[in-house]
Amino acid sequence: MKYEGRAWKFGDDVDTDMIIAARYCNVSDGAALAKHVFADGRPEFASSVSAGDVVVGGRNFGCGSSREHAPIAIRAAGVPLIIAKSFARIFYRNAFNIGLPLLESAEAVDDIRDGDRLAVDLAAGRIENLTRGKSYSTRPIPPFMEQLIRQGGLVEYIRKEKLAAR
Repeated sequence: MKYEGRAWKFGDDVDTDMIIAARYCNVSDGAALAKHVFADGRPEFASSVSAGDVVVGGRNFGCGSSREHAPIAIRAAGVPLIIAKSFARIFYRNAFNIGLPLLESAEAVDDIRDGDRLAVDLAAGRIENLTRGKSYSTRPIPPFMEQLIRQGGLVEYIRKEKLAAR
């Protein structure tokens, strides 16, 4: 599981209302949500993000309400993973439940600048800043969480496990 894309840098305490404002949460369709992701904090994001781009956040990324709409909107916008110093626990769980991997690395976040090109190898726990010629280590994603990601999230994982058990 390797990814490469542009870094979109955010600060600390990015809450779920900044990710997807409540006024857009009357739908659960990812494509509809993606049109409004970060609309209030970074209005150009939805129209400028490219598939493979990486969101980079500070401490406590995804704090606030427990809505699943936030990670759904990010993933539906084409972002394959998020790197942050730390994540709000419910956001962390919701992200993996929908198949969106998260990596924690204070060192990488401190060094990455908005617009840098990143290459990420989830299995190896390696983040490379191609723009700045630096690399960072992070804990690889635990095997079970990696299975969730490969299956497309918790619901798909359970569905496939039930089918395999029949």
